[in-house]
Amino acid sequence: MSKKTMQEVGALLVRVILGLVFINHGLDKFQALEGTAGFFSSLGIPEWMANVVATIELFGGIFVLIGLGTRIVPLLFAWIMIVVMVIMPSERGFFTGNELHIALLTMSLYLVLAGSPLLAVDKLLPFGQKRLEEAK
Repeated sequence: MSKKTMQEVGALLVRVILGLVFINHGLDKFQALEGTAGFFSSLGIPEWMANVVATIELFGGIFVLIGLGTRIVPLLFAWIMIVVMVIMPSERGFFTGNELHIALLTMSLYLVLAGSPLLAVDKLLPFGQKRLEEAK
């Protein structure tokens, strides 16, 4: 297996896991939307943002999973993770309690920077990953 193929398989694994994690978190928020909105409000975040975050997580997760908007959607995920770490600092220190946020932030930024063209819908679009690769 070539180095490029191995890198593409690695990016695919990151993309699939990141998508599944955010789908799960988005579903959780939608299933308890009133509670999520109340929690957001307790942190000083407008309640309507619960809908926005749940939508980004669920549908963004689906998009990332299928490889659609692979360099754009993870930017939204990264922003969510940064806000979470700033608004909800861990009482046990920066790293302890934020491990998942840091891992998801890093995975998101990896996809923003590297993309994930293997088995991606983006490759089928005239403006997607395929065009970016051809421009290199």
